[in-house]
Amino acid sequence: MAVWYATLIVVVSTFLCFLQICDGETTVPWYESLPAVAMDYKVHIDPGKEDCYFQYVNPGATFYVSFQVLRGGDGMAGFAVRHPNGQIVHPYQWRPNADYQDQSSTGGYYSVCIDNQYDQWDKFTKEVEELNLSVENFTESIKGVERNINEMLQYQHHTRGRETWDYNLLEDNNRYVQNWSVAQILVITCTTALQVYFVRKLFDIKNARPRA
Repeated sequence: MAVWYATLIVVVSTFLCFLQICDGETTVPWYESLPAVAMDYKVHIDPGKEDCYFQYVNPGATFYVSFQVLRGGDGMAGFAVRHPNGQIVHPYQWRPNADYQDQSSTGGYYSVCIDNQYDQWDKFTKEVEELNLSVENFTESIKGVERNINEMLQYQHHTRGRETWDYNLLEDNNRYVQNWSVAQILVITCTTALQVYFVRKLFDIKNARPRA
């Protein structure tokens, strides 16, 4: 389970403080009467949780807040700031660090929230569980891939053997056709020569002596 650790730094400074205590019964934080206040917090936020912190700021004061994720999860968390009037002046953004500053505050309690509901590590864990990628399944997958590769290699060797056999058969057929072609040419040539010879013999006229 992923855990977020964030540093929340709140710095409140003011040039003039108009805080007035009307009577002794009014109780206010001791730091509200100071010209400037700086506070540093380290908070632990569980996965799926959101924590909000409230800081009072005097009217006319400068309000500054920043946060940084120290460790846990994928190093990011949501950070938002709400104005005392209820308006979200810094919407949620999942980042490793962020800050916000109000130069002239109208006064009141600011709300600073850090959200760890969108936990990337938990999401990744759920995806892995859904895919059921355990060590055994991964090993079986590797073995299946190895078997397929061996079958492909065997098929390639068989194909190469068939290719060699086909090539040799083609060469033998080529030689057979060439030899028979040469033999037929010789036979035709000899037959033609004999025919010409006998035809010429038929038309050969011998010289005969005249009778007395």
